[in-house]
Amino acid sequence: MQVEHRINRGLICPYCGFDSSLIDSSEVYGVSYGPMYICRPCNAFVGCHKGTNNALGRLANKELREWKIKAHAVFDPLWERKMKQGFSKTKSRHKAYCWLASELGIKYQDCHIGFFDIETCKRVVEICSKYN
Repeated sequence: MQVEHRINRGLICPYCGFDSSLIDSSEVYGVSYGPMYICRPCNAFVGCHKGTNNALGRLANKELREWKIKAHAVFDPLWERKMKQGFSKTKSRHKAYCWLASELGIKYQDCHIGFFDIETCKRVVEICSKYN
């Protein structure tokens, strides 16, 4: 499995290159939200899709977590607007990520905020802010 793919699956820390550990989120938050991956030396972590051990994306340090929140804050309203027009959540998100991939000049399968680094999150904020 390619290194970038393993990073995007939360299996390798993008900061130090070491394998992450699968833990219960109560170790980080004091309350369990399910499993998550962590790199303790880098204090980088990512949650998992509900009911699975599949990471939501790459491990993120504090700064990247803040930028992912900002990116979601400007991107999510775009696809949520489509839901209000009668589109399903799945179709709305799919269309929005197709558009975002085109705007970013990347492949659709690589276009997920969970995979993005700080610079890409900043670009998402810049692109999507025009439409909010």
